[in-house]
Amino acid sequence: MKILIIEDEQEIAQSISSYFKDNGVQCETVHNYAQAADKIDNYDYDCILLDLTLPDGDGFDILTELRNKDKTDGVIIISAKETLETRIKGFSLGADDYLTKPFHLAELLVRMQALVRRRNFKGSNSIAFEEIRIEVFTKTVLVNELKVDLTRKELNLLLFLIGNNNKVLSKAAIAEHLSGDMADMLDSHDFIYAHIKNLKKKLAKAGSGDYIRTVYGEGYKWEK
Repeated sequence: MKILIIEDEQEIAQSISSYFKDNGVQCETVHNYAQAADKIDNYDYDCILLDLTLPDGDGFDILTELRNKDKTDGVIIISAKETLETRIKGFSLGADDYLTKPFHLAELLVRMQALVRRRNFKGSNSIAFEEIRIEVFTKTVLVNELKVDLTRKELNLLLFLIGNNNKVLSKAAIAEHLSGDMADMLDSHDFIYAHIKNLKKKLAKAGSGDYIRTVYGEGYKWEK
């Protein structure tokens, strides 16, 4: 999963980022409205954690921007504001969840995971495709009930491919998903080929069918 943390209090943002990264989540962090607007203009996220009080703007305007751009990123508002009016406004502008500060990081992580499951995998904790099964909470991949050892990036790649079943994903989109905005600094996306090759090899060795298709000149697609 790849998330964007929009939080002006750097200590809070760092705490969230460190905790989430320890749990296998790709995190990017911005601290003001201008940075956040640039991110949502140029990247897509599984989930955005949005503080409403920003030094140079209003978090509600971020929600409006997302809606105006027809973005489908999930949004959880994290705010010290806890009035009913604030909650109603957040949900009416498209937020998916609302968590009042202070909160436990474990609860925030679980809510974010639940949101992504609802959006990408119909809320299931266990994702199945033919003989492949992925247990989301334990990060376990099984082929015909036999465990397959994948690296964190290989697991993220597998989830990204299955979550976009039958859709062509460009190398740039895969690079962005695996590496975040660091992908812009890379000279090439050749590392994607290496991850694809290793993932296919491990799945095939475990007895899985070959569902990763190369779409020449465009990218890759997961299909039966």
